[in-house]
Amino acid sequence: MSTYAPRHAPSAFSTPASTTLFRRLTWEGTVPLEIRVASAELPANSDRGLECYYIQAARVSYLPLLVPEIKRFLSDVVFDEAAAQGIKEEDWWFESEDGAVFRWHWPIGLIYDNHTITMSTRPNTSAAPSGPLRLILHLASPPSEKLLLSPGSEACKQAFMGQLKEADFIRWGNTKRITGLRKAEQDGLWEGIKEHNFDEYWRVASKVTPTTSPARSQSPPPPSSVSMHTRPPSADPGSNGAPDRDGAYSVRSVPVRIYLPDGPVMQDLVPPLLEDGSINTLSRFLDTHLPLLFPADRAPLAYALIQGVLAPPEAEMAWLGACLAGADGWVNICVGLLREGIPRF
Repeated sequence: MSTYAPRHAPSAFSTPASTTLFRRLTWEGTVPLEIRVASAELPANSDRGLECYYIQAARVSYLPLLVPEIKRFLSDVVFDEAAAQGIKEEDWWFESEDGAVFRWHWPIGLIYDNHTITMSTRPNTSAAPSGPLRLILHLASPPSEKLLLSPGSEACKQAFMGQLKEADFIRWGNTKRITGLRKAEQDGLWEGIKEHNFDEYWRVASKVTPTTSPARSQSPPPPSSVSMHTRPPSADPGSNGAPDRDGAYSVRSVPVRIYLPDGPVMQDLVPPLLEDGSINTLSRFLDTHLPLLFPADRAPLAYALIQGVLAPPEAEMAWLGACLAGADGWVNICVGLLREGIPRF
């Protein structure tokens, strides 16, 4: 039998204002990048002492959106005038120092977290590299079979919109919220990312992404609050008159992907509430999908990184979907291995 939470005032984690706060914190997250042109591809007469460029990139952004800024730097400082005129941005692509090709359609924050965790699991590596993520910039011959799409802003935009539609379908069982937007609104989502404009992006995204309910229990709850197995009142028809039909706890499923070090990307339906009416938490989700790494009866052998943050096991999946999803609507969970109880990153 389901247990029901007592009715109470909105918590600090559940008000619309707090949802906006967490979304802004996610939006403003950045990662350091070091971008170096492949030495064999530097044009003649280039200044080889300045071919390295550093940038603090937004987690929600994408590599193709960095290309114009990088090109301006190279054209102004590294390349001579003749070489700068012959450069074609559509031929550029990035790889890591160990030869891994970075995918254009992954958010930069996901690239950073996944690569950092992967490097920490390599043999004879005591820890993941500290400092900026090092990217090697190639100026020609992009490996399209590894990039999965042509390198360019327009192709990245199409991939981004595809991810939004897939996330919309997983949440509601249809894509009406995305396809119902006017073209100007759909373009505004991408423009908000390009310009890193939180207000412009969320003015449209708020019509698609559910918010946390203002009458639910805290997420994640402190030890003194209601049990994490308590059904939120927003899910009950008798709470404040009616359920929040567009709230985070009313979605069909939360768009979630798991990224393993050097492994496959896992995806499954993640309901916000379980069959018994209890709240689906991160610990329950990981125990179900990765029981060897996150056993229910003993200490975990791995940790979950979401938006560069160590996610607490009691975090509720619906709350993560409303507050810590990327701009494409997905909650990306990067799984790293623990060593002596300490995250290796």
